[in-house]
Amino acid sequence: MARSIYITSAEGHTGKSSVALGVVEALRHAVGRVGVFRPIARSTQERDYVLELLLQRVTVPLDYEQTIGVTYDDVHADADAALSEIVRRFRAVEAECDTVVILGSDYTDVGSPTELGYNARIAANLGAPVLLVLGGRVGQGLGERLGQAEPRTADDLRQLTEIAMTELRDEHAALLAVIVNRADESELDAIVATVATSVAATAAPGAGGAPVWAIPEDPFLVAPSMRSIMEATGATLLAGDETLLAREALGVVVAAMSMDNVLPRLIEGSVVVVPGDRTEVLLAVLMANAAGTFPSITGIVLNGGFELPEPIDRLISGLRSTVPVVKTALGTYDAVVRITHARGRLAADSQRKYDTALALFERHVDAKILLDRLDVSPRDVVTPLMFEYDLLERARAADKHIVLPEGEDDRILRAAATLLSRGVARLTILGEPIEVRARAVELGLDLSGAEVLSPFDDVLRFRFAEEYARLRAHKGITLDQASDTVTDSSYFGTMMVHLGLADGMVSGAAHTTAHTIRPAFEIIKTRPEVSVVSSVFLMALADRVLVYGDCAVIPDPTAEQLADIAISSAETASQFGIEPRVAMLSYSTGDSGAGADVEKVRAATALVHERSPQLAVDGPIQYDAAADAAVGAVKLPGSAVAGRATVFIFPDLNTGNNTYKAVQRSAGAVAIGPVLQGLRKPINDLSRGALVEDIVNTVAITAIQAALS
Repeated sequence: MARSIYITSAEGHTGKSSVALGVVEALRHAVGRVGVFRPIARSTQERDYVLELLLQRVTVPLDYEQTIGVTYDDVHADADAALSEIVRRFRAVEAECDTVVILGSDYTDVGSPTELGYNARIAANLGAPVLLVLGGRVGQGLGERLGQAEPRTADDLRQLTEIAMTELRDEHAALLAVIVNRADESELDAIVATVATSVAATAAPGAGGAPVWAIPEDPFLVAPSMRSIMEATGATLLAGDETLLAREALGVVVAAMSMDNVLPRLIEGSVVVVPGDRTEVLLAVLMANAAGTFPSITGIVLNGGFELPEPIDRLISGLRSTVPVVKTALGTYDAVVRITHARGRLAADSQRKYDTALALFERHVDAKILLDRLDVSPRDVVTPLMFEYDLLERARAADKHIVLPEGEDDRILRAAATLLSRGVARLTILGEPIEVRARAVELGLDLSGAEVLSPFDDVLRFRFAEEYARLRAHKGITLDQASDTVTDSSYFGTMMVHLGLADGMVSGAAHTTAHTIRPAFEIIKTRPEVSVVSSVFLMALADRVLVYGDCAVIPDPTAEQLADIAISSAETASQFGIEPRVAMLSYSTGDSGAGADVEKVRAATALVHERSPQLAVDGPIQYDAAADAAVGAVKLPGSAVAGRATVFIFPDLNTGNNTYKAVQRSAGAVAIGPVLQGLRKPINDLSRGALVEDIVNTVAITAIQAALS
């Protein structure tokens, strides 16, 4: 039977959804099949955005309708019948999962302890212990930014705890833990101590205490997006980049005054409300945002419903500003009221909110204690999610410095923001600092923790040029030629790694593989015991991780090069916790075939045995004999590798590249790489179609390699 957890609160607007996200992430990296269930639907008019977000993160393919219990109307009509239906529908979800995260109701109906009591009753009937979320403050949206919500004191939270504990005890619900969310950061210790004492004092007899954690308030998480503001004011998009509607607004500036008085009042990340007939103010705000000498704004709301004169509309189009400008018929007062009450949603389209919420949860909640109390049993298999989580954890522990040369690529900036918020690595991004930081602000990304460095930096450029000229003197490279070469971002980043200013480099999102690794061949060079640089993909299948090499670098390796690839790939496997059992692949197994290609693999296998006698390796062997135990037992009986291979060495690039892509597409494997191997310091390449997640994983891999090199 699945072990489930019921997340509920004593009121609305506690940020329960961000806690639920943290719990889902912790569970899916520890157990295999994680599902989600919402006993009472938030609304019958629109889909629940929190449930949709969580459904994207769980590891069991569940339909939205399948994960909903009943509606508020059902509960009002017959609470007992509604409870029976909730239990019935939950059992159907539970049957497909190892663990289910149950997200309690949202107080969109009647906000009172009665609703908590009903949630407690549901939890007791589902046999799920309760994770109680208490709100560290009251209020919502930008109103909080304007001082309309005060943080709760430790004594306020003690009283709230006593009320909530009474409801849980009366309904015989078991308490798993308590999280005080959005708490006053300066009072975290006092809040935890007070609430823990109250929990222990009010717990059911024999129940004992439960752990208490406190997560501080982060204003960014409650900030509404420009899209939410547009919807709240009934506005339409007039100009600007529609994708930037996802950026959050951190304040409101009412620009119902002259241009001279508006400009000094602009604040970073604000939404500016401009009367539609004050076109000179509108143009001034757009120009201030483009100038770079004023704060960067999130968007502009033109109120009053006025049509812009054609010359002004044409002028705005010519400015090519990306700032979203939306138009509403509301007057200034009504527009501002609606903006300040717009809710900040933890929705799927805000990567920064997702990263921020997850980082806060990881920093302030001990997930191991939580999972131990839940008594979930980790599975023996290693899923792609578990493997990726382990990569991030190991990289975080390594604390390495990675350089990203492609600061002009939005994917790099988004990945950098995720890496920084999760504390995966220290970063240097190459690019013109003003341009990179301006684009990051425009995208709503926080890159304050990264160093942004121009490859034309005079001090480093001269230092790098001297070193590059020295290294390439045998090729006739002069200092003037070197000065030009090192301004190329790939060469500049490689020089940083060479001279110890960074521990590794990740590039290739916007450059070819050759452009990424050529500087490494010239500057970093191979390790003494390795003759070639090669690559592997870490292939994360549903229940295990395999290593495929070489799939990206050497077109037609010789027997000696193939032996090098095998030994390097086995070492890479070991670095990432995979026991190396190496299969030297061919179209023939054992002595069943002959030919130049088979003989090359046979010779390479002999070289591996000679150079690394401790390594489990066999070949030539066909893929099916290497991967399937039954086939391996027939084709190569007595082999320590047949049917159990974890490292697959392909005879040439054509075979390797096509095979990894075929497995990736047809078997749904997550292909992580290419991971370069054989260099003295880690440089890794990205596919030009790399997703943000691919970049994050590759940086983590590079940091781990740097720690082990």
